[in-house]
Amino acid sequence: MGTGPTEWEIKNIIMPLMLSGAKMLDKHCPKCGSPLFEQNGRVFCPVCEYRSKQRAEESENVESTLRRKLEALAASLPDDIDSLEKYLRVMELIINLLERYKKLEGGE
Repeated sequence: MGTGPTEWEIKNIIMPLMLSGAKMLDKHCPKCGSPLFEQNGRVFCPVCEYRSKQRAEESENVESTLRRKLEALAASLPDDIDSLEKYLRVMELIINLLERYKKLEGGE
């Protein structure tokens, strides 16, 4: 079983959900151990949903940063062949990282 809810998650995710009228079930998430909730006919783990959303946002931030760096390099390619070769190698590394990141996103 994964890590159970932190104090912050209990205070900021679970408690507001309970106050909103969502029904806390007597079942627990097999992944993190948090109580499962039912709202509008949907049973879900609020902690896993929150953590998944956080991971997606972090991934987007990393991808966005890599894309900006790639664009900056592409916009400032030097004329000197040795420098150009270095730029292109770094650009290739960034592209490879972006491809690996996309695979990671799809694999989860």
